[in-house]
Amino acid sequence: MNETIFKDFPELRVVDTRKIGSDRTIKSYVLRTASLKEREARAIETYWPRYGLSFKDEILDFSTLFGNDKPVVIEIGFGMGAATAHIAKTRNEYNYIGLEVFLSGVAKLLNAVGKEGLDNIRMMRFDAVEVLKHMIADSSIAGFHIFFPDPWPKKRHFKRRLIQKPFAELLARKLIKGGYIYCVTDWQEYADQMLEVFDSIPGLKNPHGGFADPIPWRLETSFEKKGIEKEHPINEVWVEKV
Repeated sequence: MNETIFKDFPELRVVDTRKIGSDRTIKSYVLRTASLKEREARAIETYWPRYGLSFKDEILDFSTLFGNDKPVVIEIGFGMGAATAHIAKTRNEYNYIGLEVFLSGVAKLLNAVGKEGLDNIRMMRFDAVEVLKHMIADSSIAGFHIFFPDPWPKKRHFKRRLIQKPFAELLARKLIKGGYIYCVTDWQEYADQMLEVFDSIPGLKNPHGGFADPIPWRLETSFEKKGIEKEHPINEVWVEKV
């Protein structure tokens, strides 16, 4: 099933620009290959031409992409996409770009937004760091959503965590003045790290002085439900570019 999809949409086959045989840079994800279900493949065949973006080494023109000048929010690692689709539908004063490397998640979000006929969202299956560096202009993004990134709980894996100072600096550079970064995690130590990292970035301010109150427009995710079942605290981090 996957090979048929990759034949029809070759841009979905690769998720980074690393050449075969080259040293692998540290990634915040480990790509696992799983066969698509028939309904997932059907969703890609039906909706990818409308909502999908291919990686290109050129800056995106949001006005051309969406046909309007609404501010753009990028979600990094949207998982199964339920919260993404909900936010795109209910906060439709924004346009959204979703980045996710796991193909089944891309398929599920395509199915959700396609059935709703939403026109303010696009998505890409590619490494977020490369997308931000090569396709997103500085001072162009109204907000970033990062919900329940992999906490990489073992100390030897901390270097794989997404929220590190170089990445936070990259996010800050892409934000417009007044733009925000909104992160949620159920891993206390990682949440503390997020606060520390963002506090170290010039130009970013935490208006809450610590963790933020829950944002009412964010839909509870499946990862969040699992965290609550394990009695993990749900911590929300909101910082803004000043």
